[in-house]
Amino acid sequence: MHILSDNDFLAVFGRKPAVHCFAPGRVNLIGDHTDYNGGRVFPCAIDLGIECMAAPRSDGMFGFYSANFPQAGVKERSSAGTARSGNWSDYPMAVIRTFSRFGYAPRSGADFLFKGNLPDGAGLSSSAALEVLTGLTLCRLWNLPVTPQQNAVFGQFAENRFIGVNCGIMDQFASAMGRRGHALLLDTFTLDAEYAPIDGSRASVVIVNTGVKHSLASSAYNTRRRECETALANLCTHSRIPSLCSLDMEEFGGLADCIPDEVCRRRARHAVSENVRTLDAARALEKGDIARFGRLMNASHLSLRDDYEVSCGELDFLAETAWEMPFVYGARMTGGGFGGCTVNLVQSGAENEFTAKIKAAYAGKYGRECDVYHVIPGDGAGIVQ
Repeated sequence: MHILSDNDFLAVFGRKPAVHCFAPGRVNLIGDHTDYNGGRVFPCAIDLGIECMAAPRSDGMFGFYSANFPQAGVKERSSAGTARSGNWSDYPMAVIRTFSRFGYAPRSGADFLFKGNLPDGAGLSSSAALEVLTGLTLCRLWNLPVTPQQNAVFGQFAENRFIGVNCGIMDQFASAMGRRGHALLLDTFTLDAEYAPIDGSRASVVIVNTGVKHSLASSAYNTRRRECETALANLCTHSRIPSLCSLDMEEFGGLADCIPDEVCRRRARHAVSENVRTLDAARALEKGDIARFGRLMNASHLSLRDDYEVSCGELDFLAETAWEMPFVYGARMTGGGFGGCTVNLVQSGAENEFTAKIKAAYAGKYGRECDVYHVIPGDGAGIVQ
């Protein structure tokens, strides 16, 4: 079901759009905070995301309008400017500047109309979807020869260099390269990827939103990344190691004492163990062992809570409540942390019972409702037909 029509664009910009594109959000089934440590991640694109309509303009300016924030009006930006404006239009503008930097400059200005159905601040990668979507729209407007993989890399570069968030490649890659009915096992060090089917007749992916918003630009996220970099630097004084996730648990155990700071040591232990769990989980899913996959999800949450310390009380409560339900294979926090969502693997047919029970438990604990989304693993970014 499309959420934008030609009339929406006409009402804002006074003409019809030239292109209409969509980019999905993502949920990571397992493998968090491994992507910038050279490890594996296992996300899937979802059937929630952002649509964009766009048309060129002749004055070299770029106009951005979000139907989700109509009160903000049209944001007019110049490709010549480099300063951030402090609002959401920094994200598409960062992508435009990135494309130009790598030799794919737009041939003129353009107007963009965005509308999404991803919950704001839930950790389902609305920023990555917006970046990938902007890149795809640029490619369609001017027939730019950029591959989906390049588009993902450009989106990450835009967020790192122009937005100031040291994110890894996972979110953009999942949004650009998702495949319907599958999860994506991505080696973030080599960008090698393979797909594993999710048997929808046996298990459903259900997301629960705490309603606690997080900001990946916050000092806590960037601090975790610096702690991992410190741990790797400590290890490299004793052994040549390309990344934390190049180690297995036995190798890490033999080198852990080389990291003098106990906090940095725990951050590194999470990265190494989570990478091992992610590969084990993907192989379990390929074999149809959903029960083992679920147990690895649970172990991932504990590591994120205890070693990486990016959970919060609401996320812990939701995960622990789900673990007690016999029809839940596994549950864990997902995304950057400090709020956002849990991802739950629920027996097919039990989605409504799960929803009712988790909502009641959360309301009883916190006095407010949590939103629940039953999502379908979907395709990556593409043209809206």
